[in-house]
Amino acid sequence: MNNSNSSLSGEQTKSCRVWTDDSDRFSVNKIAALRHNFHEHPLFQVAKLAQLAKELVPFKKCRFIRPGISQASSFTHDSEHPDGRGINEVFRHIEEPGSWVALYNIEVIPRYADLLASIVDTMRPYVEREQPGIFNVNGFVFISAPPSVTPFHIDRENNFWLQLHGRKTMNVWDHTDRVVVPAEAVEDFIVGHSLRKVRFKEEFRQRSHQFETQPGDGVYFPSTSPHMTSSGPGWARPGDGVSISIGVTFYTSVTRRMACVHQVNRLMRKMQMSPAFPGESAAADALKAPVGMFVGMARSSLSRMIAPLRGVKLQAKAPPGSF
Repeated sequence: MNNSNSSLSGEQTKSCRVWTDDSDRFSVNKIAALRHNFHEHPLFQVAKLAQLAKELVPFKKCRFIRPGISQASSFTHDSEHPDGRGINEVFRHIEEPGSWVALYNIEVIPRYADLLASIVDTMRPYVEREQPGIFNVNGFVFISAPPSVTPFHIDRENNFWLQLHGRKTMNVWDHTDRVVVPAEAVEDFIVGHSLRKVRFKEEFRQRSHQFETQPGDGVYFPSTSPHMTSSGPGWARPGDGVSISIGVTFYTSVTRRMACVHQVNRLMRKMQMSPAFPGESAAADALKAPVGMFVGMARSSLSRMIAPLRGVKLQAKAPPGSF
């Protein structure tokens, strides 16, 4: 990017923000509708995102899902396009029905790391009055042509989800809803990185908060809130047939502490006990958290010691939300 374009993006960033209609009632522990104007930012236009995608290819951060996936499918994705298309060809055909590409961890590109930080900073005072210590801000851009979906899943991080172009339906559930995702499924995800027990059933839909979004709309939801998206073809027009959203995710001192509690709860559940879910008992959480930190670190170290003996290739680094 030349200096004039960089200056333009910097000036545009200063005028962009995220807000909620009632900031006094905003809670980092609850789902909330948001508004924003980051869809106007130069770096979030399709041509700039296509350039970003090319820069992410060497990092294997462009992800694809298989054709015919549904909201009830497992959320698996791959760095290779199912038809073998290169990234340039993907964007040449991006308005074809069902096209789908996700740009993961866009913060590895410095200008986007700065942009993500500016998004979080606009809401930082409201987050840190309840959950201080924001760290590891990541960005995930989802680009698709309807009909398309993002399957039902949960994340470790808190999430500012913003619709940038086109339209999309977001369904998100309270992170405390144990009917939709049982406690042991959350623990398996936080501790074991497995979504195997996180599965959508149609009867869950009525329990969700449903948001019909267009550019300028957004949703905040806490760590481990189940969510999924869909985009129908009714709004699409030639030259305006792509739906783009971004998840700006982050950890806090609280999400880290809750992950430590999950470590202990998982052990207790294996011993046929029924532990209190994180957040249900402040006293129990205070006892479990330091133990969970030790357990998580010990488990990670042990896994790395025995992995070569089992011929297993581990992740380069356990997510900070694991312990």
